[in-house]
Amino acid sequence: MKVLRPGTGLSPNDTLLVMRRFPAIFFFLATMSAATCAAQTYLVLPFFNHSGNGNLDWIGESLGENVRDTLAAEGLLTISREDRTEAYRRLAVRPYTLLTKATVMKMGEVLDAGRVIYGRFELKPGGEKVGSRGNLHITVQILDLGKLRAGPEYEALGALEDLAALQTHIAWQTLQFVKANGAPQEDEFRKMRPAVRVDAMENYIRGLLAGNDEQKHRFFTQAARLDPGFAAPCFELGKMQWAAENYREAADWLQKVPNRDSHYREAMFFAGISRFYLGEYAAAQSAFETIVREVPLNEVHNNLGAAQSRRGLAEAAQSFERALEGDPNDPEYLFNVGYTYWKRGDFASAAEHLRRLLQRDPDDQEATALLGRCLQKSGPRAGDTKLEGLERLKHEYNESAFLQLRSILESKKP
Repeated sequence: MKVLRPGTGLSPNDTLLVMRRFPAIFFFLATMSAATCAAQTYLVLPFFNHSGNGNLDWIGESLGENVRDTLAAEGLLTISREDRTEAYRRLAVRPYTLLTKATVMKMGEVLDAGRVIYGRFELKPGGEKVGSRGNLHITVQILDLGKLRAGPEYEALGALEDLAALQTHIAWQTLQFVKANGAPQEDEFRKMRPAVRVDAMENYIRGLLAGNDEQKHRFFTQAARLDPGFAAPCFELGKMQWAAENYREAADWLQKVPNRDSHYREAMFFAGISRFYLGEYAAAQSAFETIVREVPLNEVHNNLGAAQSRRGLAEAAQSFERALEGDPNDPEYLFNVGYTYWKRGDFASAAEHLRRLLQRDPDDQEATALLGRCLQKSGPRAGDTKLEGLERLKHEYNESAFLQLRSILESKKP
């Protein structure tokens, strides 16, 4: 669970990222109150199940996930599902059941959120449609923790078979309240979010809630089969295949995530790594370039440099240097910059970076071998495969600190 640093609204890991990459902005944030920073963060809870049927808990999870994904796709900072789940566990709170307003506020405070969005649903038998599984009544409320007051309450009514349309309407209403002038018209909003089959949605959510990878894979695969245009299970399947080092399958799944999706940049990051390991360096470069235009993270610059380097492009040096500027002590960045200088014949600069690396990791054998070649002023040799293709990738993607900074700074504009 996030334990937040007072005065910044950032977790310890994100605080370190900000200090390394944006020291001037971190100083600015440190002078702000925690309430000001937290006001930019939204906690979306699973909707409470009033149906008396625990088998329908997935609906509450789906409603909450849809609202959270919508806010994230609009550039608003949201608490992750993992952090929220851990908060439930720590507070011994059961999801989907009705919580008191005091408990809702406590959840928001523990996770350092400025606003909490929560709701309830009830499924009643019958309905206008023949063969309908029932009518769904959804109610949503926004709680402003900074002002200690309840915000607007709004609702949606319709058949369970129309859950996708109901979720879209709820998400649009939420945007109307939190973004006011920045929210699109509902017709335009709906065009950007094609309807998803309710059975595909159910399988996807059951996959998120499953207890092991085998079950997750089965549910996600079924969701993707039922509705090939549904991006969420494609993202999850892609991440699972990437973790299993099945890079071809990973890239194929991740490429199906559209650019309007909140997971798009993360999907492109892991698709880029997959393409790199498949030897498809141009495709990897394209994926990383797509991300870095919007979110200039160190790890993206580094991986972009690796793809450019494998293609023999001079721009690789600049990409590696930008990554190192963001974190001058990172071993992978130091190695890649040193490696690039060595390949260019600048042995003094290469040695400088490799020595800095070895001060932090004296057991790095590749860096030690490369430093020896620098001291001998011996560059790349034909057929010397041991020192070919040594570029190092970053495998962790974290854009939350950057998005938090952007959100706070944009809110301060006149």
